[in-house]
Amino acid sequence: MEISPGELLKAINSPADLKNLSREQLHKVCDELRQYIIDIVSVHGGHFAASLGVVELTVALHYIYNTPYDQLVWDVGHQAYGHKILTGRRDNFYTNRKYHGLSGFPKRGESEYDTFGVGHSSTSISAALGMAMAAKYKGETDRKSVAIIGDGAMTAGMAFEAMNHAGVADSDVLIILNDNCMSIDPNVGALKEYLTDITLSPTYNKFKDDVWKALGKLPVGKGFTRSMAHKVAESLKGMMSSSANLFESLKLRYFGPIDGHNIIKLVDTLKDLREIPGPKILHIITKKGKGYSLAEKDQTKWHAPGLFDKITGEIVKKKFDSPQPPKYQDVFGLSIIELAEQNDKIMGVTPAMPSGSSLKFMMNKMPDRSFDVGICEQHAVTLSAGLATQGLRVFCNIYSSFMQRAFDQVVHDVAIQKLPVIMCLDRAGLVGEDGPTHHGAYDIAYLRCIPNMVISAPMNESELRNLMYTAQLESNQLPFVIRYPRGEGVLINWKTPFEEITIGKGRKLKDGEDVAIVSLGHPGNFATAAIRELKTQGLNPAHYDMRFAKPLDEELLHEIFSKFDKIVTVEDGTVVGGFGSAILEFMTMHGYKADVKILGIPDRIVEHGTPKELHKECGYDAQGIAEAVRAMVKTTTYTIEPRFIELQ
Repeated sequence: MEISPGELLKAINSPADLKNLSREQLHKVCDELRQYIIDIVSVHGGHFAASLGVVELTVALHYIYNTPYDQLVWDVGHQAYGHKILTGRRDNFYTNRKYHGLSGFPKRGESEYDTFGVGHSSTSISAALGMAMAAKYKGETDRKSVAIIGDGAMTAGMAFEAMNHAGVADSDVLIILNDNCMSIDPNVGALKEYLTDITLSPTYNKFKDDVWKALGKLPVGKGFTRSMAHKVAESLKGMMSSSANLFESLKLRYFGPIDGHNIIKLVDTLKDLREIPGPKILHIITKKGKGYSLAEKDQTKWHAPGLFDKITGEIVKKKFDSPQPPKYQDVFGLSIIELAEQNDKIMGVTPAMPSGSSLKFMMNKMPDRSFDVGICEQHAVTLSAGLATQGLRVFCNIYSSFMQRAFDQVVHDVAIQKLPVIMCLDRAGLVGEDGPTHHGAYDIAYLRCIPNMVISAPMNESELRNLMYTAQLESNQLPFVIRYPRGEGVLINWKTPFEEITIGKGRKLKDGEDVAIVSLGHPGNFATAAIRELKTQGLNPAHYDMRFAKPLDEELLHEIFSKFDKIVTVEDGTVVGGFGSAILEFMTMHGYKADVKILGIPDRIVEHGTPKELHKECGYDAQGIAEAVRAMVKTTTYTIEPRFIELQ
């Protein structure tokens, strides 16, 4: 299906083309750009509501600023679709988030207009400030740096750290606060309330200008100076409105709030601000999903709806002939309620992902025991640690890739103090179309090196429930990690009775000959499929599900290495320092000799695509496992010394 852009949009191949248009034509450009995003995303999928909300801002920025010489940093990349379309990627935009296609986020290697790679939130101010400081150092006094940050991203400590520095760095940086009261879910916290107060109060700059003009009419001299007038204005401003106090206390000159959907107002404001040196912040009010009524009404649902009928708004759902397994995240969300009903010490914490993690179920049913703390992973972990000191059993649910932000808190506030925080790492492994910024590739490796940690991974939904049950028992007094992938599990009848799992104990799923497949977590299902294929070829490998990357089941490993000299390990984490590496360490420590092949995420950046495409590329889908086993069986001898990994 060919999707054609509007009359004006189809002639815009770069911001230079946009600048050739009159101000009056910008309204039509915005309408065509918004419609083009709707047309493409409805047919090809992707993030949706965020980019609709910044159409006018995107057009205004590229109309006024000299991009790419002037540098725009988008935060987060969900809102950058219009930016991509206006910067030479319109005709390829249908490949967005597809295998070998455009990235769903700004990406430096993709375009010179993408000045900074962004997938996580709250990095834009730091990056733009760095660019501004570099421009000043190099004498590029005409070069501008702009950070476009959503109000949800403002809740992260990193944004405040950057603003704190920007106020004293004496660099020419503009921060645009895109205030729509949404990230993926509705924003939470005191900052949201503060921004709401600003929105409802008289605009600070208008009030300040009016006071300044009035004082300017007073006779200067005779003891009344302009400096004194300024002090009077500031005092009156403080009495009448608190709208700018937060930002101006950080020495950022505050402008706004203004309507972020008034293209002419935006163009005029940005034109003026471009000439004002120093650190400053422009506060704009936008509507996430603007221009598509259904997305305006339910912004969470339309953050990334998948394919849909743009006329009726009906979201296209996969049709199956039989019932399908639930998503792991929903199994977590429903199981934690079951556990919390049995154990009044259980609490739930998530940093801005109640829908993505399905903690929303508990938040709806038990609002006094479950909390969304905003985009604050570090705070989420240490808050959980504080709750744990008081004897509570806290499930802290964070996406695997987002947990990277809280590494120090896991070490310092949880592991060193040996607090039994239960860290549920959603989206572990390759997450698919979101790509390298969201892949949960490294958690096994970076958590395995920390003392006092339990690291587990369920092979199916029943195992997830049992690990959750085990982790909350009083007998467990250690930090307990449960990692599981994005998407569906494998069991239709998943709601099994809770059973305790002995910490550090794996299980033999199948006895066999010649080769042992040793898996961790959901990829064990790929191994099961591979074994079915191999059986048709006369091969009979054994299969072990280890369940735990730490502590390892040494009794089971002794059994494996005593019986097999050919072993394939399978995991959905990095092959460097991960589960397979732990198996090699055990082998070396105990003097075993075997040919070991590690399958998992390779030591390179894996781009975006469907999970199925990426598993195949990385060689640990069922076909890749079967090929590894066949290759090993052909080997008649094994190396005397351990063969340290052939990376797949």
